[in-house]
Amino acid sequence: MADRRGLLIILSSPSGAGKSTLAKRLREWDPTICFSVSATTRPMRPGEVDGKDYVFTDEAAFRHMVAEGEMLEHAHVFGNFYGSPKAPVDVSINAGCDVLFDIDWQGAQQIRNSALHEHVLSVFVLPPSITELRRRLESRGQDSAETVAKRMMKSWDEISHWDAYDYVLINDDLDATYDRLQTIVMAERLRLKQQPGVPVHVRALQTEFEEQS
Repeated sequence: MADRRGLLIILSSPSGAGKSTLAKRLREWDPTICFSVSATTRPMRPGEVDGKDYVFTDEAAFRHMVAEGEMLEHAHVFGNFYGSPKAPVDVSINAGCDVLFDIDWQGAQQIRNSALHEHVLSVFVLPPSITELRRRLESRGQDSAETVAKRMMKSWDEISHWDAYDYVLINDDLDATYDRLQTIVMAERLRLKQQPGVPVHVRALQTEFEEQS
């Protein structure tokens, strides 16, 4: 038995709020934290590796997994299906390893309603201001003005679901925000429901107490 159960760590935010950088730092701090590898029906792109970037499958197989309850969450996006297979997540958390999910509020809600809901830790990352969010998106230099505009339009819908999460962090200082995120993860790991060995230890103490009485 592992010393603890792993957490399902959900990180959500509008694009540009710093979620990806925070996730990277979290994994550098603890390399045992793994990303959930999503399944998808979209075609594999050059350079992608099946099982590493995505689990590539066809629509019939994907729909079968959903029907059999083998997906923690799933969505239909731009003509393709995406989802988080449950089996590898079960294996990881039973081995005491946390699993990191980079998903939106709809996926987070589905996982919260799944059989693994008691092991979920959800964190939403807010930008300090809309002006700063736009500046960050534009400073990347990766997207066209049209794409930035679309991301900004979508950001408010994402932000409006902030209160569906366990924790909300305002990322006005990346180092300070990361420190708070790390503190949250360490504290959640110590919750009683994450420590299967505690009831066993208490029973041993009770037996010892009775033997000495």
